Amino acid sequence: MMGLAPLANGLWLASGTVDRGRFRWTLSHPAAAQASRLRQILTANQQSEFGRKHGFAQISSVREFQARVPLADYEDFAPAIARMAAGESGVLTTAPVKLFEPSSGSTAAAKLIPYTAALQREFQAGLAAWIGNLYGQMPRLIGGPAYWSLTPLTRGRQSTPGGIPIGFEEDSAYLGPLGRLVEAALAVPNQVKQVGAMDAFRYTTLRHLLATPDLRLISVWNPTFLTLLLDALVQWWEPLLEDVAAGKLTLDEEIDPGLHAQLSRGLRPDPARARQLRLLDPTDLATLAQVWPRLGLVSCWADGPAARFATELMARLPSVLMQPKGLLATEAMVSLPWLGAPRDAPGALLALTSHFLEFVDEGGAVYLTHELQEGSLYSVVVTTGGGLYRYQLHDQVEVVGRVMATPRVRFVGKTDRVADWFGEKLNEQFVARCLEELWTHRGMTPRFALVAPADLADGFAYTLYVEADQWPDADSLAAALDKLLCRNFHYDYCRRLGQLAPARVRAVREGAATYLAICQARGMKLGNIKPALLDRGTEWEGAFTC
Repeated sequence: MMGLAPLANGLWLASGTVDRGRFRWTLSHPAAAQASRLRQILTANQQSEFGRKHGFAQISSVREFQARVPLADYEDFAPAIARMAAGESGVLTTAPVKLFEPSSGSTAAAKLIPYTAALQREFQAGLAAWIGNLYGQMPRLIGGPAYWSLTPLTRGRQSTPGGIPIGFEEDSAYLGPLGRLVEAALAVPNQVKQVGAMDAFRYTTLRHLLATPDLRLISVWNPTFLTLLLDALVQWWEPLLEDVAAGKLTLDEEIDPGLHAQLSRGLRPDPARARQLRLLDPTDLATLAQVWPRLGLVSCWADGPAARFATELMARLPSVLMQPKGLLATEAMVSLPWLGAPRDAPGALLALTSHFLEFVDEGGAVYLTHELQEGSLYSVVVTTGGGLYRYQLHDQVEVVGRVMATPRVRFVGKTDRVADWFGEKLNEQFVARCLEELWTHRGMTPRFALVAPADLADGFAYTLYVEADQWPDADSLAAALDKLLCRNFHYDYCRRLGQLAPARVRAVREGAATYLAICQARGMKLGNIKPALLDRGTEWEGAFTC
């Protein structure tokens, strides 16, 4: 595998040459590039039902497109998507739907996103630009395997009533032909996703990673996914080393014998590697650098609510560069990471060769890419080759800089993550600011925090579920939190009316692991679970171990 990785990475890099050249041109010409992208999408879908209804054939400018097609949410497309799922063609796109990818929003599985060949190609264009920049700036990453986090299967293969597949068969399949190149350079085989039990999934993943001393790159979505994996490495250090020495994969849970044989196929006895690792202390932060001495970069979410968890993760990998991921949703690729001068410049570049993008400010005004102002906040709207037109992602970004004429943006949070049972209208950005002030004043660095309502016998109260090493008095912490939340006029009004009881605080254990498990039980893919600081559901009171 290590011998194949440089070749596979090199071929992947070469395959994106045209896309990278096109993307570099757009950096200086964002307005022209975006107008061209919109024309391509509209021309391809003129004969769809949606295209005929909105006169795509007569649209000659961006402004005319905006006048003819209204801003929309998923609910506006849901009836059309249901017809497509039943097997009807030509509804939102002229081209056929290859599959539907489930999208969880952030906290629950609810939406099916239609994937066409055009949408798949749009994702490929953005990823080619990212990988080209990454390998161009850090060529040493080409020379060895990478770990791209896999999503364990929580249910069998599914299809719509019309027989259209739901979900990609492999995580890399959305890359099309490029996916096979990625798989050839993987440190952990794709079959690991078929291991249903989470402990067995993590153990198998670690077993393959320990068999890869030349690991160069780690790409995960949620930083807590990798943090929990490293916690398990400490827990299972000795049995893992025994398996490394013997060339085995020993699992406590039973799995299909054929799958076990597949997962064990590439594992060879390596007593020398085991002896080398036995000299290390897995609880020492310096150990990980010696386990994978050539690991150069970790890619993960690091903006918005994920920032605190990313900081904790990188404390364990102090010698490794962390690259925050761009804004990548199931529906669209909005921005892509970009290493340049300076290398640590904040934000990610808008993916202008992928989709047509619009931005709505807090006053409701709509802007195009070249009209964005540095320091301002905008909610993202996308038009894609998959049939979503002027679709509101409800992701808010801040413009933090530019490369040439193209903005860099930083993900701030979800504009639709609001808890509002009695009119209190708590949104995640406000709660995040309250918690940040709370931690600063109390000298706390929590490993996990979530604010959610609890429907209790003595009243309905917002509760902070928090896991931390330093622990001040819970009552005073709760009082301080309630005071901060009361800065929101609507929350304060509900408190004064007695609709809400005072905020509460509960100390929890294994908070991140429990959060991931609950979200998976809701039907979410592990790779879609974003860190959250606010949830409007009331089921958390009995979910955590306190």
